[in-house]
Amino acid sequence: MKKNKVKALPPTTFQENYCTKQKPQKVVRGLVLLSGGLDSILAVKLLIRQKIKVTGLTFKSYFFSSDQAEKAAKELGIKLKIVDFSKENLKIVKSPKHGYGKSINPCIDCHALMLKIAKRIMEEESFDFVATGEVLGERPMSQNKTALDIIEKESSLSGYLLRPLSAKLLKKTIPEKKGLVSRENLFDISGRSRKRQIELAKKWGIKEYPTPAGGCLLTDLEFGKKLKELLKRYPGCKDSDLVLLKYGRHFWFDNVKAIIGRNEKENKEIKKLAKKGDNLIEMKRYPGPLTLVRNYGKGKTSLEIMGKAKNLTQYYSVKAREKKDVEFKIVSF
Repeated sequence: MKKNKVKALPPTTFQENYCTKQKPQKVVRGLVLLSGGLDSILAVKLLIRQKIKVTGLTFKSYFFSSDQAEKAAKELGIKLKIVDFSKENLKIVKSPKHGYGKSINPCIDCHALMLKIAKRIMEEESFDFVATGEVLGERPMSQNKTALDIIEKESSLSGYLLRPLSAKLLKKTIPEKKGLVSRENLFDISGRSRKRQIELAKKWGIKEYPTPAGGCLLTDLEFGKKLKELLKRYPGCKDSDLVLLKYGRHFWFDNVKAIIGRNEKENKEIKKLAKKGDNLIEMKRYPGPLTLVRNYGKGKTSLEIMGKAKNLTQYYSVKAREKKDVEFKIVSF
């Protein structure tokens, strides 16, 4: 009698998974400094294309905001950490170890400070590395080879600081050596031309990005002059003094400063910043600027200086400049 062959049944899904299951692949996590500029956006995109889980890190201070980075993070679909380091930033602006750029911008010290904070976050939250959008040779002061080495050393991130856009021109980092990041798929961009970055933006569908160095007031020559003068005359300047530098025309009379609004929007912002001891001047019957008078010395502001501030207020009103019947309203705080 012929025996029936018993046909072996295929393993169940559970059995198959159990027999062939491999250890889950480690999720690589990168903390990327995101300014919202094209270079940092490309650095994020490049790492995301390698299946790396990216979290953005941006900073805000008296001299720049996190607005561009917030917008970029939303478009990139990544989480964003925002750190307000205004006090620490002001300290290095007053006395930078590595000097200033063309204006009063201590870029090397500023970047090193950001990366010191990034290192602390990396260690506390178990990121595998920190990355930036820096490009070798793009900025003469802060992105030459020597400056990049200084920044890496002073941030204590040696080996864990990845610059994806110029990585192939720099030493191999620890995450590359470990195989967490594919060096083969990183770039070798250098120099001040942004041709390759713009080509990549087009290729990857990045349509909106700000102009280079457009976000930091410290690189602006006119703002730099006002800040230098303030630090010279009043080194102990406070938050309100620094924010006022963003608005109006500034005139010094010994230890007294008059800030004259240039339009309605500035008038409103200047008015908001008035504090105890200030005087606000405006004309009663004519449209024109609002002037804030702030005394950085001792005692009350003299009538002579108040008279000069009134004259400037009238001068910067087109309709009131030549008039003889101008009257002023003064509010003292």
